Amino acid sequence: MVAITAQRAFLLRRGLHLELLTVGWNVGEGVIAIAAGLAAGSPALIGFGVDSFVESISGTALIWRLRAELGGGEDAASLERIERRAERIVGVAFLVLAAYVALEAVGALVGREEPDASPVGMALTAVSIAVMLWLARAKRRTGEALGSRALIADSNQTYACWYLSVTTLVGLALNAFVGLWWADPLAALGIALLLVREGIEAVRGEVDD
Repeated sequence: MVAITAQRAFLLRRGLHLELLTVGWNVGEGVIAIAAGLAAGSPALIGFGVDSFVESISGTALIWRLRAELGGGEDAASLERIERRAERIVGVAFLVLAAYVALEAVGALVGREEPDASPVGMALTAVSIAVMLWLARAKRRTGEALGSRALIADSNQTYACWYLSVTTLVGLALNAFVGLWWADPLAALGIALLLVREGIEAVRGEVDD
């Protein structure tokens, strides 16, 4: 059993609260995004909604990891094994998300899918930009303070979700106001490449801390 200091317990609880907020936000966001995407025929919004659920998987893995240490019933070796498992789960979530985003982007480009304008989608992604950036920064600082590679990897995924929120909003706006339907899927392909890189690093345990 590993004894934890009051400061570390505070950081663990902070990380846990951030992950609970992440999961709650992403579940609600995913439902709204997919509904709006289906209504507008927007692959970008549907992909954005699926991304939210993948982020929830990552967040759930971190809740498990943080609770394990906060409970105080694990020794150092057990905590390290839990850390690596959580880190790998985050990495796999990255790769699943990358595959889905790339598939949707290629399908939209090849099929020349031109979705309708979605005011709900634009409003949702605009709010998500602010929320994801705050969560990513808070989780990164907490992960660094704890020395948790898994939490840092999860913060990287939240940053990736922020990038995806930005590109989705830009794509939706360009489609709605300029008629450039291809802008969003093209940007999404770039995001998919970033997700692959981050996923491989997390699976290999190469996340920078």
